[in-house]
Amino acid sequence: MAESDDKWSGRFDRAKGKAREYFGKLTDDDVEQAKGKRENMLGKIQEKYGETKETAEQWLAEFEHKYLSSDDESDKPR
Repeated sequence: MAESDDKWSGRFDRAKGKAREYFGKLTDDDVEQAKGKRENMLGKIQEKYGETKETAEQWLAEFEHKYLSSDDESDKPR
């Protein structure tokens, strides 16, 4: 993704609740510890789900598409 960390962080901050719903294994603390940084969020997803970086990247990209790039909330969380 060619988006700056600051821009991603701002958009992510508005969708923290959705992140906790979508990635059900992440706690409030996990999301807060990611500090709005995409790479930190990838690490948290990998850690909690025991998945590869590639899988975590795919899941995060899906989340971004659903919750950071539009207002469509019709998709069910993970």
